Amino acid sequence: MSPKPSLEIDPSLSPCPARPALIWATGISPPLQSEALPGFLASEVERAAAQGEALWAEGMRARVRDMLRHGRYKPAGRGRPASEFLLRAAEQGQFPAVNPPVDVNNAVSLASGLPGSIFDAALSGTELLLRRGRPGERYVFNPSGQVIELQDLLLVCGRREGDWLPCGNPVKDSAATKIHPGTRDVVAVLYAPASETEEELSRWARRFADLLASHCHARESGFELVGVDP
Repeated sequence: MSPKPSLEIDPSLSPCPARPALIWATGISPPLQSEALPGFLASEVERAAAQGEALWAEGMRARVRDMLRHGRYKPAGRGRPASEFLLRAAEQGQFPAVNPPVDVNNAVSLASGLPGSIFDAALSGTELLLRRGRPGERYVFNPSGQVIELQDLLLVCGRREGDWLPCGNPVKDSAATKIHPGTRDVVAVLYAPASETEEELSRWARRFADLLASHCHARESGFELVGVDP
């Protein structure tokens, strides 16, 4: 993966309601379908099933929802943050095993309460942009062809051949840039509320990068906090 991935925050988001972390990994093993939950994810699912929302820092659910609430977009029902869907799946004993990179994303999101997106870097590109979805923007998010409307939702776009391609958001990622068996390089985003401390967000981003290295056998992995003064 060259050059090093980057994530830009669009000026229209000033003040930005989110403090995102960018995570990446190169040279991962072929991400085949997971036959069962890996140990690090199974333990988080067990904790979530036992503790429910108490697993997360106090007020995390409300703060994440507030991060998404804007204009026409209301983070409720099917528009809930992905972290809430994961928590519900754990509580109902229906947590999915997907593939190694997505399992890593799901483990960190479930444990932290922070929604996350992960993309095939060859499909998304390594230049990413965080902005709000525009009127009429939408994308397919699953093999069944279901569509999510993106207007006013926090949206990550990737640059491909000079154009910005909507790739993911804190609710559902685009099917066009999802991980597949041929994926070798990945880029990911953790969406934290702007009030999240640098120390706490770094802890989760480092955990994400470390799991990509150990579980996905990445040749190299790393992370960077975006919009944080050095």
